[in-house]
Amino acid sequence: MPVTPRIESPTPLAVPGAFSARLKRIVYLANIPLLLTIAALTGYGLLILSSAISGSPEYTFNRQVTGVGIGAVLLVVLWRLDYRRISAFFLPLLIIDILLILAPLFPIIGVTVNGARSWISLFGQQIQPGELAKLVTILMMAALVGRSGGRIDSLRSYLRCLGILLIPIACIMLQPDMGSGMVLFAIGFAVLFAGGADWKWLVVTVLVIIALIVIAFLVDPLLDSMVGHDVFLKDYQKNRLLVFMNEDLDPSGVGYNIKQAKIAIGSGGLFGKGLGMGTQSGLGFLPEAPTDFIFCVLAEELGFVGCLGLILLYAALLGLSMWVALSAKEFFGSLVVIGILGMWLFQILENIGMTCGLMPITGIPLPFVSWGSSFMVVNFMALGLILSVWSHRSTKS
Repeated sequence: MPVTPRIESPTPLAVPGAFSARLKRIVYLANIPLLLTIAALTGYGLLILSSAISGSPEYTFNRQVTGVGIGAVLLVVLWRLDYRRISAFFLPLLIIDILLILAPLFPIIGVTVNGARSWISLFGQQIQPGELAKLVTILMMAALVGRSGGRIDSLRSYLRCLGILLIPIACIMLQPDMGSGMVLFAIGFAVLFAGGADWKWLVVTVLVIIALIVIAFLVDPLLDSMVGHDVFLKDYQKNRLLVFMNEDLDPSGVGYNIKQAKIAIGSGGLFGKGLGMGTQSGLGFLPEAPTDFIFCVLAEELGFVGCLGLILLYAALLGLSMWVALSAKEFFGSLVVIGILGMWLFQILENIGMTCGLMPITGIPLPFVSWGSSFMVVNFMALGLILSVWSHRSTKS
């Protein structure tokens, strides 16, 4: 007797169920709030930058967009990478860090810009390897401190970590690049604090650094006269610190920059003059408007409300990143995110602070806003590492 083949009808919920599961998986791995925050912050930065660079032939909007595009690609690459594999390569990371920082000092490829030899020229393009070195320093310090398991419980262990941190800082001061050196200190201190270092050791270290800076100011003129050239500090670096204490000391130089920055911020009022309507940057009174003083452009054109919007986006970025650090299952992952947080927080506070006269001028740019393709690429790479920590928070190494 012939048997009629049984035809099974597909379950109507199979496809929607699979789609729902896939969607949940994407949401679980992606950290949508963080990605939306970065998209808003980057878009806001490009909007302000488009106004800041108008009429400035040395700055191009296309170069910044290219930096965003390259950064986005590298973000995905690092996101897919299992960051935990990096934790075992402390010594190679230290060597790479030193080579990146010293690369601008090599003949032929090294380029001097604004008194600092911080750039290299490759295939007709200027690249700042010191920016990438900040990210490598984060990974290197996280790998080093991660070995302690959050228990830097002896002064000897702390001094060892601090001594290793001083290696890339000493190298970057050879350029000289005081601003990047300060960023590396902020990164190292954030990782050391998260790694369990006693806060008293960190405070003493800061006091020692301040004392050394004061001594350098006192001794440097004598050494300069004996040797015949600058030894520790360049003249422009001394002026920046002196003008921070009294802006009338250099009314036509650094003091002029601070005064013009304050005028730009104050003239914006509550809602600003309108995008592209700023007179301080538009007429060339505001120095380095697309880079160091872009916050002044924002304040003048969009006012207090525009500045508040940027600060809220930064608060969301830092808060969501801290959420990732607390969610990480591996101590190394938490340290990586904390190091990135330390870098971003210091750059934000220093850049905004120096435009308001609350911090000395150091040339530190504003994350995701200031012009600079190398700077933008590294910020996106940092975000890729954060997303890697997030997406691997429940998987085994």
